[in-house]
Amino acid sequence: MNEMSTPDTTSTTGEHDVATVVADLGRRAKAAARMLATATSDQRNQALTEAAEALRSKTQELLDANRRDLDAISDKGKDAAFIDRLTLTDDRIDGMADALDAIAGQEDPLGRVLATFDRPNGLKIERVAVPIGVIAMIYESRPNVGSDAGALCIKSGNAVILRGGSESLHSSRVIVGCLAEGLRAAGLPEDAVQLVDTRDREAVKLLLQSTETVDLAIPRGGRGLVSLVQREARVPTLLHLDGNNHSYVHESADIEKAVGVVQNAKMRRTGICGATECVVVDRAIAAEFLPRVAKALHDCTLRGDAEARDILPDIALATDEDWDTEYLSNVISVKVVDGLQSGIEFVQAHSSGHTDAILAEDMQAARAFMTAIDSAVVMHNASTQFSDGGEFGMGAEIGIATGKMHARGPVGAEQLTSFKYFVHGDGQKRP
Repeated sequence: MNEMSTPDTTSTTGEHDVATVVADLGRRAKAAARMLATATSDQRNQALTEAAEALRSKTQELLDANRRDLDAISDKGKDAAFIDRLTLTDDRIDGMADALDAIAGQEDPLGRVLATFDRPNGLKIERVAVPIGVIAMIYESRPNVGSDAGALCIKSGNAVILRGGSESLHSSRVIVGCLAEGLRAAGLPEDAVQLVDTRDREAVKLLLQSTETVDLAIPRGGRGLVSLVQREARVPTLLHLDGNNHSYVHESADIEKAVGVVQNAKMRRTGICGATECVVVDRAIAAEFLPRVAKALHDCTLRGDAEARDILPDIALATDEDWDTEYLSNVISVKVVDGLQSGIEFVQAHSSGHTDAILAEDMQAARAFMTAIDSAVVMHNASTQFSDGGEFGMGAEIGIATGKMHARGPVGAEQLTSFKYFVHGDGQKRP
């Protein structure tokens, strides 16, 4: 069924109706997952390339739908970062289509032999990559997440149920319709990518409790969404937490290099989870570094500790709350520390475990920081905004996993597989 043709529903939908809708989505997804798991690599890749072409051909339709989404929130008081995440442009739609083509061009993540074991009794055991099954993808305002998630699930042989933010519903319908066109062209079930086409929030809870049909739930959004998932989920989850990321400037840093990297890490796009929210600097170079980085961050509000304000008296005083805040806007906090160990301790205390970076020419210090910081991604002399599946060569990502089980860091098609064991024998009987 093409979700673009699904009628609009609202938050007034009755609980029984929503339960029926979610249960039906789950049954159809489970049936589609069985078919997708046995599809050929060529079929799955064709679905992606055809979907990419559909996105390009329907650019104006998608822009019009996105304008309806933006108009609907024009009086809702949403901040600039939220609006930026919701907004689609010609370039962003081209980027979505390019990501689908890139994913199609990757090696097939399915059927990979991960390990082999030859037993003394003659049994040959293979550990083989297989799909997870049905994935529930729950995300907030960014409509491109639906495109990326759908594509990565198709590539990895999984069916996906998309529940995007209600603010992006019109955009999501068009995107899912394009993915459905690709699946249909490749002879694959359109139910492999479905949209929960309702604004009723009860649908999220029901998805999270669909233990008979959903194999994995992936939330991508703010702390409120993640807390909801942690509280309500009965199915396994792969968490994507907020990005309270740090760029630590060690006393050995090349000042000019560090200023450029920090400026990019904060200001390239302030509303994404890979943006730096706090710059930490060694006392030994703070007097030289801070005025230069403040000039580079001229469009940004700085909030610093007492030492930072001694050097930059015009900046605001940071509160305890600032150290734990993901701003997603033109605000950054500044902390002065007394060397490497103090820097590590501060970052460890306040990082959300997403992405942290060190700017240093001392390789021993860089290695110590990268080893000690317990984040999914740790960088050396690079912008935290490189924490992205596309930049990691994955074509796109379904999110940045900040937990430690199953997958960690950018989650691409390979990370959306499980495994099972193939055991080959020749009549062996266990004594």
